[in-house]
Amino acid sequence: MKEFDLIRCYFTPADLPGDVHLGVGDDAALLCVPPDHELVVSVDTLVQGVHFPVDTPSGAIGHKALAVNLSDLAAMGATPRWVTLALTLPGEDTAWVEAFARGFLDLARSHEVALVGGDTTRGPLTLTVQAMGVVPTGAALRRDGARPGEAILVTGTVGDAALALRELGRGRADPRLRARLDRPEPRVAAGRALRGLASACIDVSDGLAQDLGHILAASGVGATLETARLPLSPAFREVMGTEDVDWSLPLAGGDDYELLFTAPQGAVEALCRTLAGLGCPATVIGRTETEPGLRILDPQGNPLPLERGGYAHFDS
Repeated sequence: MKEFDLIRCYFTPADLPGDVHLGVGDDAALLCVPPDHELVVSVDTLVQGVHFPVDTPSGAIGHKALAVNLSDLAAMGATPRWVTLALTLPGEDTAWVEAFARGFLDLARSHEVALVGGDTTRGPLTLTVQAMGVVPTGAALRRDGARPGEAILVTGTVGDAALALRELGRGRADPRLRARLDRPEPRVAAGRALRGLASACIDVSDGLAQDLGHILAASGVGATLETARLPLSPAFREVMGTEDVDWSLPLAGGDDYELLFTAPQGAVEALCRTLAGLGCPATVIGRTETEPGLRILDPQGNPLPLERGGYAHFDS
């Protein structure tokens, strides 16, 4: 199938929302940002064997390619509106593309996101997605708003995707863990709910400790994090079994795509109640402090050394 036939067949929506004046099929899209809103833009590239295992089904790849970008918008408190897709394929495989498009567009529809353009080319399997959303002017969540004495919270559970990768390396994987790796759920509704309540926010993509470090650096504060409080899923605990918990998985494994944020102590109760009502509970895992740096305590309250805080593409 030729490039333009592929685009028309799988990536040209039948209808477009009113804020898209021109979508797929021209040199560029024409989009209408609502009054009194700011445009929020994020871009991510996913490479086979780096961001997803080689055996990942194409439908799951389509879902994840969009989900990781929507997670960035969620961390800013934005409402997703539009997306572009650059798809690099090693060869012609219409069945693969059809399943990929279904996974991508099903998630797009669930968040009312319009695909408005992109590119298709031949090469090693690579996907680059640019997501755009809107947020009321001045209301975006940022990394630089944390203050000493605030609570540190994270949504959902952490460590499942990292444990899935470890188990895949051993030739097995619990399907519940594999689902967290292949089909993460962006916390878009939770991000919007945090506007005006959270003081700083980031999504957990490269490792909780490393991503928390970005908030601390941007805000000029330090923190103490308690591993005893980390929310671990039943699947995580079952697979770990009687082993000592490998804390590097929830702390440095990444690929969780949960929201990690800080909030004044007085806002925590109402905030947790709101998120629980959205089906996205949050857990207090630490506190911010005046002293710079991140201090991690094991379940007995002793300092826990962590060799690596998270994933780094160019780490030797």
